[in-house]
Amino acid sequence: MKKIAYIDDWNQWESGFHFFHPVSVRFSETDMFGHLNNTVPFVYFEEARIEFFNEIGLMENWLKEDCGTIIVVADLQCDFIQQVFFGEKLKVFVKAATIGQSSVDLHYKGVNQKGDICFVGRGRIVQISRETHKPFSLTEEMKEKLAQISK
Repeated sequence: MKKIAYIDDWNQWESGFHFFHPVSVRFSETDMFGHLNNTVPFVYFEEARIEFFNEIGLMENWLKEDCGTIIVVADLQCDFIQQVFFGEKLKVFVKAATIGQSSVDLHYKGVNQKGDICFVGRGRIVQISRETHKPFSLTEEMKEKLAQISK
């Protein structure tokens, strides 16, 4: 397996994933050779991230009109391990790797039906004030929810 900067120990890193979101590679997501377009994993990360936040009960509050905070993506990266093709069924796993004051570093892995890791990624999500657009601290309850599912 190639060296990925944000993964120190593959076995330990993999053991922290419990939540996944299933996706099927659609024809429109591939290039003329049938390969998954290199931009598509970021869409899969978004889908899986939203479902992850729904699962732990955080998304609902952020979507309320009277909620004073929202989440934004501060950075996002993807490392490709092996090719993915039209028609494949994948599991996109998500976990909270590092929880900060107002942010969480999420890690992702895309796994095919054979159990092979096809791509991995990470991204920092920041909670900000709707009014000031400045970072806004996560509550202790939010931090606990993020930590609980990623153990």
